[in-house]
Amino acid sequence: MALLVPIASALRDALTFWLPLACAGCDDPDVSLCDGCRGHLAPRPSRSSREPDLTVVSALPFEGVPARVIRAFKEEGRTALARDLAPALAAALAASGPSGATVTTVPSSRAAFRRRGYRPVEVLVRRTGRRPERLLRLRRAPADQRGLDGRARRENVRDVFAVRGLVSGPVVVVDDVVTTGATLAEAVRALRAAGATDVRVVALAHTPRRGRSAGEPEVIRT
Repeated sequence: MALLVPIASALRDALTFWLPLACAGCDDPDVSLCDGCRGHLAPRPSRSSREPDLTVVSALPFEGVPARVIRAFKEEGRTALARDLAPALAAALAASGPSGATVTTVPSSRAAFRRRGYRPVEVLVRRTGRRPERLLRLRRAPADQRGLDGRARRENVRDVFAVRGLVSGPVVVVDDVVTTGATLAEAVRALRAAGATDVRVVALAHTPRRGRSAGEPEVIRT
């Protein structure tokens, strides 16, 4: 089984070499990401409340060009796009609070890691110049969150995380896309229970809320 990851990585690199290249944002040929689409990835840090007592700092809305580029990075093996996404994440990290905090990530499931051959959020964090520590691990693989409402999402991820040892001092936990915030809220709960005194939450992108009760994210002025 351990051989599957390097084999998958080699196949992905080979396909990237031989298949025609197209912009991840608009499908223009012969370029990985065109200048116009790169402009849509300019950081727009904002702060929003998701779950009760959970404030998330994110850099981009998960729609349009940013959503397409993030999907290409995560699901199509286009890891070079991390270079273009990293400035947005770096801006969100800078806006989240103390620069000396330990940075950790929401862990990928084993199945997702086998399928991709890499951990997308860790790749992004490293591209920002930060070194993530693997403080969290999955006790079990939760079901796919897509299609679940807020209550079902909370139940799906309840007690899903364990913390590796005791934690002290401030921690920033990072994910790629936040929707309801249920997963991040559970990560925060686990870290606090393990001793983290100040847990901040950062996401590369947030799913825009719809409907009358959906509040607009607060833009962070830099």
